[in-house]
Amino acid sequence: MEFPRSRIRTLRYAAQLAFLFLSVHTGYRFHLFIQQFLDPNAAETIRPPSVDAFMPIAGLMSFKYFLFTGIVEPIHPAAFVLFVAIVGVSLLFKKGFCGWICPIGTISQYVWMVGERIFGRNFRMSDQVDIPLRSLKYLLMGLFLVLIGIAMTPNMMVLFFITDYYKTIDVRTMQVFTQMSTLTFWVLVGLVVFSVFYKNFWCRYLCPYGALLGLVSLLSPVKVKRSEDKCTHCRTCSRKCPSLLDVEKKDVVSSPECFGCLTCVSSCPAEGALEVTRKGRGGRRFPFRPLLYPVLLIGVFYAIIGTGMALDKWHSPMEREEYRRVITELAEEGRPPSEAR
Repeated sequence: MEFPRSRIRTLRYAAQLAFLFLSVHTGYRFHLFIQQFLDPNAAETIRPPSVDAFMPIAGLMSFKYFLFTGIVEPIHPAAFVLFVAIVGVSLLFKKGFCGWICPIGTISQYVWMVGERIFGRNFRMSDQVDIPLRSLKYLLMGLFLVLIGIAMTPNMMVLFFITDYYKTIDVRTMQVFTQMSTLTFWVLVGLVVFSVFYKNFWCRYLCPYGALLGLVSLLSPVKVKRSEDKCTHCRTCSRKCPSLLDVEKKDVVSSPECFGCLTCVSSCPAEGALEVTRKGRGGRRFPFRPLLYPVLLIGVFYAIIGTGMALDKWHSPMEREEYRRVITELAEEGRPPSEAR
């Protein structure tokens, strides 16, 4: 039986919520891992390697180091594996990671959906404002690529990898939220407020990771194709697109802003007007079932992670006593002098 196109959105929402739950669960497990070194009554637990997904800069550094040396940096090997998995699926399946897996994208989506429910619509910035703002994420991406891709040599990276700062970079990332500064709080409030009114505000204007994945996705053989002879020009696809693309006027959706969410395909009332296609020989495009897209996307994502696990490039080899030392010292840094030992 053919899987109904209209159910693709339901499948996507389910996948997004599953990955969001997994991310929250990973964060909670990591919190317990930290607490065992700070609370003598806390139960012993192991560090969840997938927490490294929240350290894309570390993943980028490790990826460059691997290209130059053939060595996977050992302190946070999962950061390298996850970076390869995320970029890899973006190379094959557009920005499908952003549209189906990324928990930040999921949260951003539900915030604008709440805004749409409250106000009956979302707002759109004029091109004179929208285009310069969209360039911000590419500027941020370029900054990181210059600092890491050009300025940092492999020898400099080695010296950074052995520092206590790098060993605790995952803990420091969590502290951004658990020990939130006033500035961080108001920045997050601002992002939420803007996201209520404007679809995917963070993803569209500020996310440097998304900017990188968007550029990589330009090489993807998988794209949505519109058939002019079957299109009724009802503009449903353009109205529904969360990336604000005018799908109804495109032959092939090639924009780096496309999330690969298939909202346009699942919303189109004209059979065969919009199809998920792959590029074949001679540049011809061949359709395949929309259901196959998320199955392959998530399957390849986990296949890369599984390969990292099989090659023993997933768990950090740091000893528990080393974790205890660096986490305890980091905790002491954040305490007032009167409470420090």
